[in-house]
Amino acid sequence: MAISYTYQLLSSFHSVNSIILYIHPAVKIKHWMKEVFMTEKKIKCIIFDCEGTLVDSERLCCEALVNVLNQLGAHLTFAQVSNHFEGGKIADILFQALEHTNINADLDLLENLYRDKVNELFQQYLSPMDGAIELLEYLRQQGIEYCVTSNAPKEKISSILQRSGLLPLFEGRIFSAFDANSWKPEPDLIRYCAMNMGFLLQECIYVDDSAKGVEAGINAEVPTVQLAPLNPQGFSQAPNVVVIDTLLELKPWLNAHCWPSNECVYD
Repeated sequence: MAISYTYQLLSSFHSVNSIILYIHPAVKIKHWMKEVFMTEKKIKCIIFDCEGTLVDSERLCCEALVNVLNQLGAHLTFAQVSNHFEGGKIADILFQALEHTNINADLDLLENLYRDKVNELFQQYLSPMDGAIELLEYLRQQGIEYCVTSNAPKEKISSILQRSGLLPLFEGRIFSAFDANSWKPEPDLIRYCAMNMGFLLQECIYVDDSAKGVEAGINAEVPTVQLAPLNPQGFSQAPNVVVIDTLLELKPWLNAHCWPSNECVYD
């Protein structure tokens, strides 16, 4: 399992006595562990990022970028694009793409082509991330609250959730950076979500696929999980960030009603 570090719980749901440490091969550790301990924290709310975390949109956006660039004469593969371009403002991504490929094209034209292709792919293929529906049902059964947040306007978040079939599960649980007037990686959006959901920061977990989103969770001092991103260079190197391959890997922590805390030394 591709994780920077995480633990397989070997005890019952309510007591943690034994753990096994797994190290992501990309992470070089000078000293294996100075100390590992579990801090008892009742988890009451999960704050999810939207695109690339709850909804499998990043893959489709990458496919759209490959499509439009190759239409204009580039010869790029999906892997090349996903490894080179990270999330952010679409105008910035497209500008970088033109520079990288040495294509002479009007940026506005490229953006229109890209948005049309994204819309086409979203209409046909947009779906929840693996394990998303099962995890949300599990949270409901366990009485754990959840919400979704994004730097995007609320209308876009709602549209993406609607197309993926998740919107009915998030009515009244959608928080936009435009509402908080704060954008990730600044911490205020995460704090805004916790406040509006009625929980203390230490009672929440934040889940995001992007390094920028993970930084926001860390800055907000909320226990933070990174869902493995498309770009292998996009893994956070911050300590105390658990990296998971699928959303269902959250369940052991929720079962144990606690959160890992440790002290590692990284290069």
